[in-house]
Amino acid sequence: MKPVTEQQEVLIVTGMSGAGRSTVGNALEDLGWYVVDNLPPQMLLPLVDLAHRAGDSLPRVAAVIDVRGGKLFSDAQHAIEALRGSTSLRVLFLDAEDVALVRRFEQVRRPHPLQEEGTPLDGIAAERTRMAEIRSNSDIIIDTTDLNIHQLATTIIEKFSAENDAGLRITIESFGFKYGLPADADMVADCRFLPNPFWVPELKALDGLNERVRAYVVGAPGAQEFVADYARALEPVFAGYQRENKRHATIAIGCTGGKHRSVAIAEELSAILSGLPGVAVSIKHRDRGRE
Repeated sequence: MKPVTEQQEVLIVTGMSGAGRSTVGNALEDLGWYVVDNLPPQMLLPLVDLAHRAGDSLPRVAAVIDVRGGKLFSDAQHAIEALRGSTSLRVLFLDAEDVALVRRFEQVRRPHPLQEEGTPLDGIAAERTRMAEIRSNSDIIIDTTDLNIHQLATTIIEKFSAENDAGLRITIESFGFKYGLPADADMVADCRFLPNPFWVPELKALDGLNERVRAYVVGAPGAQEFVADYARALEPVFAGYQRENKRHATIAIGCTGGKHRSVAIAEELSAILSGLPGVAVSIKHRDRGRE
């Protein structure tokens, strides 16, 4: 297998059942990692080889391996050692105290994968034995005993975010109220208080991306104040979203038909919010061109 390029990252996520592997996998996916869950260790080398062949299409790959693999898991340490010789690999091991693991299994009312006819503690003890060598050779160990899912996700984001990763991705979506609210809107702003270019004959057929329409809308009394004040009001909201690990949000800007005012105001708001640190902004005009 050819070595992975310096730009590619390979991470193996493993650890104790109930310690938070699913939460970690979800957090990594939110950061743009390609995550494969419950991968047989024998498939690690083919996966990394595929990542190399894909190049920039798969720059960050994470594989979750654990005792759910049954007998196949016995080859895990050998597969990891083989990868270390050909890639810049990191192994993340998730652990927790026995009492915390038992409590989590009781909460979800599922048996430990290794308990068989015994108790969850029996399964945990058997798993610790199987995991001992991998744990001792892991690059990163996180004890999740006192972490809830949000705190664990925050820890993963802090450790595995790339320098240019946005902490929050915002979609600004213009729309027309007469066609209904966007179903995925987290916040809705109404700009129907502004004069409507629809009633200006030379602007009626144009839309909010046209410079003449934009100037008409933005130049109306209260328009610039509205955009600036709304952008300032959103800053603490965005900060709170990032603290709570809400990684995506949609801000809907509406007018009557979604053609003139909402389009122009959405563009203005996007320009301001794009300058905020840790925020990536995209824009969507749902109903532009519908009339």
